Amino acid sequence: MKSPYDLESINSKEKSSESSSVTAIDFLPSLNKSTSGPPITREATQGPVDPGARFPIEYRTLSIHLTSLETKHAHSSGKPGAKGPAKDLASLDWHKISVKDALQRLRVSPRTGLDRDQCSRRLAVDGKNMISAPRSRLLLNILEWFFGGFGSLLFVSAIIAFICWKPLGDPPLTSNLALGVVLLLVLVVQAAFNAWQSLSTSRVMASIQNLLPASVTVLRDGTRQEVPSADLVVGDLVIISMGMKIPADMRIIEGGGLKFDRSILTGESEPIAGTIDKTEDNILETKNIVLQGTHCVSGAGTGLVIQTGDTTVFGRIAKLSAESHPGLTTLQKELLRFVIGVAALAFAIAMTIVICWFAWIKHKFPGYINTSALLIDVISILIAFIPEGLPVAVTISLAKVASTLTDHKILCKSLSIVETLGSVTVLCSDKTGTLTKNQMHVEDCAIYDQSYTSPEFIKRLEASSADASGENLRQLAAVAAICNAAEFDQSKSSEKEAGERAVFGDATDTAILRFSDSIKPVHDSQRPWQEIHKINFNSKTKFMLKISRLLDAGRPAPLASWDDVEEECYLLTSKGAPEVLLPRCSRVLNPNGGVPVPLTQEARAIISNIQESWAADGRRVLLLARKILQNSIIPNLKGEEALVEETINANHNDLIIVGLVAIIDPLKDDIKETVSKCRGAGIRFLVVTGDHPLTSAAIARQAGIITNPTKLIHNVTDLIPNLPKEHVVQYQYPDIGDGRGMKSLVITGPELARLSEVQWDQLTQYDEIVFARTTPEQKLDIVRAFQQRENTVAMTGDGVNDAPSLRAACIGIAMGSGSDVAREAADMVLLDSFSSIIVALEYGRLVYDNLKKSVLYLLPAGSFAELMPVILNVFFGLPQMMSNLQMILICVATDVLPALSLCLEKPEQGLLSRKPRNVRKDHLVDWKLVFQAYVFLGIPETLCANAMAFWYLKRKGVEFSNLARGFGNWPGLTDEDLNHAQSVYFFTLIIMQWGNLLATRSRRLSIFQHKPSSNWFIFPAMACAISLGMFFSYLSFFQKNFQTRGVPIEYYFIPLSFSAALLLIDEARKYVVRNYPNSFVAKMAW
Repeated sequence: MKSPYDLESINSKEKSSESSSVTAIDFLPSLNKSTSGPPITREATQGPVDPGARFPIEYRTLSIHLTSLETKHAHSSGKPGAKGPAKDLASLDWHKISVKDALQRLRVSPRTGLDRDQCSRRLAVDGKNMISAPRSRLLLNILEWFFGGFGSLLFVSAIIAFICWKPLGDPPLTSNLALGVVLLLVLVVQAAFNAWQSLSTSRVMASIQNLLPASVTVLRDGTRQEVPSADLVVGDLVIISMGMKIPADMRIIEGGGLKFDRSILTGESEPIAGTIDKTEDNILETKNIVLQGTHCVSGAGTGLVIQTGDTTVFGRIAKLSAESHPGLTTLQKELLRFVIGVAALAFAIAMTIVICWFAWIKHKFPGYINTSALLIDVISILIAFIPEGLPVAVTISLAKVASTLTDHKILCKSLSIVETLGSVTVLCSDKTGTLTKNQMHVEDCAIYDQSYTSPEFIKRLEASSADASGENLRQLAAVAAICNAAEFDQSKSSEKEAGERAVFGDATDTAILRFSDSIKPVHDSQRPWQEIHKINFNSKTKFMLKISRLLDAGRPAPLASWDDVEEECYLLTSKGAPEVLLPRCSRVLNPNGGVPVPLTQEARAIISNIQESWAADGRRVLLLARKILQNSIIPNLKGEEALVEETINANHNDLIIVGLVAIIDPLKDDIKETVSKCRGAGIRFLVVTGDHPLTSAAIARQAGIITNPTKLIHNVTDLIPNLPKEHVVQYQYPDIGDGRGMKSLVITGPELARLSEVQWDQLTQYDEIVFARTTPEQKLDIVRAFQQRENTVAMTGDGVNDAPSLRAACIGIAMGSGSDVAREAADMVLLDSFSSIIVALEYGRLVYDNLKKSVLYLLPAGSFAELMPVILNVFFGLPQMMSNLQMILICVATDVLPALSLCLEKPEQGLLSRKPRNVRKDHLVDWKLVFQAYVFLGIPETLCANAMAFWYLKRKGVEFSNLARGFGNWPGLTDEDLNHAQSVYFFTLIIMQWGNLLATRSRRLSIFQHKPSSNWFIFPAMACAISLGMFFSYLSFFQKNFQTRGVPIEYYFIPLSFSAALLLIDEARKYVVRNYPNSFVAKMAW
């Protein structure tokens, strides 16, 4: 296969500069081309680290991320073998070939770089080094804004109204024209609100574009040139310098001391060394490939651009983000269900009327309803059933809650995700930095069988400075200082106390550094030793290793008089999880002085007991060890990466245990209250961490997450592998109590990997769970396992490793101090304290509660009471007591502001003491709410409004008996009297809705418990409702075109008494609900 750049050789002058060293070979640009590279799988990186195994690579996370993306891509394509971005990356071999081959493949000279013509041609073929903007969906979005939800029904109704005006109108009625215009105006207003809500969501592309540099230095035409990063092409030679943001995916071809910060992609806080030769078969994990968006933190070199724009790793992620369409949120599903239900019911009733007209009315009462009137009746049915104010109420409610959450330092990336919080049943939380302060300090230390608190150890050292034990005890502080990735801020005064000086590094290293400095100045401990090689601590290896060369003469700590030291001394120091390092050790320091003690089974048991004792108290335990290296191995540390790795593996054993340190990370001050409130709200609060199980369980117990005594806490052995699924005890809220068998469980990541499906079924029914020693892949598995069992899962996290689980969760919650990738993957960001999640949970439930109230308020007058005049008119031959335009005015004018005022209601007392909503069973509009709206509120309103309208006609001399079953033959009824009666009906509904508003403000509390003073917006809303009614009824323009009329004063005050009665009846209902929770009335409560 020929390279597309081979065409450059035709009529090109570039050969003169390249012929001496470069020949064309096949170029493999296709991302779908398969090579011998291994597939990227999550399984390949799961499981515990075998202490005797080779070192896992320092950054494994990126392949996990892209694997999950590949799975999603393949799933969406419908083909198990569909090629996705991760598989494409696995096929690349740029890291495997030599530098010379890479240069030849891209036809570039290492001395002169590309020439101008080459750059122009490649830029024309490949395009700019920019991530393409997602394909515009503006037209589809506009159609969705206008015709989504109730929009299509409103549009069809408007068209029918215009048709009924002309040509069907005989004569054309102005009221039909006005009806069509008003319906279109309502449609435009709803579309505007839909557009606002849609455009308020966050965008992924902007944040990714911000990760790219503006310009870079390249080698072109034999000279260094500054070019815009967007103009980079494949084959460019980029000059890499410290502090530079990498503009494209590159193969390192030259460099010295290069280190790159890959935290944006991998989550590892420590820089990764750059090499010229490959270190891994996986292109995402090898060190001779540097990826776009990462940073060079030290060194300098040259990189060969191998991928630009959309073909880079960042470009692939951006493409997936643009192509992926997230599923509907719980609120969107509820609204869709409501819309479908309303539309189906409206259509059914409308069709019933049409059939009845064709089969009966048209033949028996030929002059009663003509075709135009029938269509207007159909429109009336649609108008009656559609709560036109609901979309506006939804948007305003969500926006108000999102604004309130912002005031509490909580950022929501989309409005509709707010409501999902209210239905959360499982909250998975990290430990460090979430439950704890991430302000670690060394609480205890131990050397072999003697343990001390930090102050006791310092005193012990001072007392033994002159005796034989002193040189052994001093080694702990020395190793703690040498094998450490943290360092004090040298720009600050060195005279400050160690606890006050700023430290650069993670919390664990910082704690150990301060501990060492409290014993002996860290600078003095580190000065005799020069770093030769280092392997940073990460979540895979769970240890740090450093090789150092002795610079000074003598035997500075941690060397001792009994050490066999060569003329040029090299020291290996290691620090990490005891269960990982202990199998690599063969001896342990004697705290009483002298040569180390052999690490017998008894000695191992002593050390393990100390570790477990500390871990049970919530301390994080680390083991420190050392070893003198033979000089003969040192040259191997300067060879190829594979040789270095092999050398270290071969020598990272036979270590001497220097001691143990116990680090404590205190709980946040408000975490106990936060956990208590979550538990009280019926939310299972789970801990998912990479820490030791005993430490994790102890912290969970301190936080109130684990409440069972230790002897009642289950482990993996309590999960029965062959238990029939139907025998699994299901979790129920509220929990039965401490006696429940499946209450508390502590399980580790390696144990999770071996669980069967039925064991997962059992695990997900526990009330209190601590997941310890988990990997990022297992966090993802945990989220999916609970989701598959009908739980609404919230996941908190702050690292890039958490991104897959944050995205997979029903709602991902990132910490404001977390990584950019975590914040991008999350749905919500907590900028301040973790305790603010309680506010988010409360307002998540509040928005759902308030939307139910808004729907309940809109249905009686805006649906039921509007439908009944049409039903009575068609089936009983009565005059229609409410005009079609008045129906619209109720829905989009008089009822809107009161409905919006309900969206501003404060949380009711006890909102967080309820059981979480079951999204599969507890719907926004259920039969209880419909019963309350149509029977308890709708029937009284309809009866009272009809009674007032017919009473008005009776006072005008038109008896009800002359109207019933008249079917157009209504003696004595004039159009003017009918218009007045319709207005009486209209104003009666407006005023009775006041009682509905005051009653609907709370679901169970009395008006004296949930006082109107907590929401002063309801009173202006009530005033606006009657004012709008009067505006459309008393102005001559509307009287002429809308056929509205003013009403006598008594028709304002009598409905007030009806409104008060409605409120009192509902107060009595709430009293029964509160005091007799098992009564029939309570079971019927919405």
